[in-house]
Amino acid sequence: MATMQNGSGIAFPKLIDRRDKAEALPRKVVLATMMYYCQGTLEERLEKMSRMIDDSAALAKKQYPHHPLDIVVMPENVFLNTQNIRARSVTLEGPVLEKMQSKARQHNTNLIVTLNQIAQDGCVYNTAVVLDRTGGIIGTYRKVHPVGAPNGTLENGITPGNDFPVFDCDFGRIGIQICWDMSYDDGFAVLENKGAEIVFIPTASPQTVRPSSYALNHRYYVATSTRRNNASVINPAGMIAAQTTSDPILVQQIDLSYSILHWTAALENGESLTRQFGDKVGYLYSEREDCGVFWSNDPERSISSMCKELGLKQFQDQVEQDFEKQTAERRV
Repeated sequence: MATMQNGSGIAFPKLIDRRDKAEALPRKVVLATMMYYCQGTLEERLEKMSRMIDDSAALAKKQYPHHPLDIVVMPENVFLNTQNIRARSVTLEGPVLEKMQSKARQHNTNLIVTLNQIAQDGCVYNTAVVLDRTGGIIGTYRKVHPVGAPNGTLENGITPGNDFPVFDCDFGRIGIQICWDMSYDDGFAVLENKGAEIVFIPTASPQTVRPSSYALNHRYYVATSTRRNNASVINPAGMIAAQTTSDPILVQQIDLSYSILHWTAALENGESLTRQFGDKVGYLYSEREDCGVFWSNDPERSISSMCKELGLKQFQDQVEQDFEKQTAERRV
């Protein structure tokens, strides 16, 4: 997007352009996240996480019987054992990975598995492993920003990672940030530039303000998986699309083809689209925020075409056109 500027020095603000999402046909994704504090021995944790994955698959089948469960994300570091960093860490190959691979195959779903990993270089990393539906390893993310411990180490001996990879799953492109990573902007910006469509945050901290700001600023979905308080799915307008504060499992369908619309009288807070297209259109609109995320439920039609039929402008179009008018009328 070209930057526009006039003699007053007022430049067009940086906005993430996601209009291509609105032009695409629907891409539904069913994800499962958790609010669960996993404790016990390694064997007990493996058993508990296996049951949580089973329960996630059962809930997804109940809520969305005509769509498979696409991905399950766990809270940060569910596979720990003792307070000694090396004693509670595992190699990538071993019983944890083998058990989780079998669960991915059993439920035909992608998994994000969290553990402290002893790597071949001898270092210990706070790691998230992405598995595909066959149990194959798509890739790993190593926490770039471990939190400082009282004894002066980083998480009692964790080595920071040095990269923000994205992972191409069969439903879309994802990124991962882990807990204290939320206190730094760099990873979220890199993931945007690399085309992430969902950023998953396995975490011990149940924050929502920072994740919502990243979703809004970078225009992608964010899903948190936590130990307490809440687990949340946040849409690209920065609004909480789904959240659990009591049940340990949250299953939610999202659409990676979406349009962001701001208030106009013609939109009627979304009612004009419902009146025209019925249940073939879906949305989450906030009257308080004067904004919403809209998607198509018609597999043969994009949300953009629906909006155009009613003369509704995407947020990006409205901002750009208004800026051009402002520039033309502004007195230098």
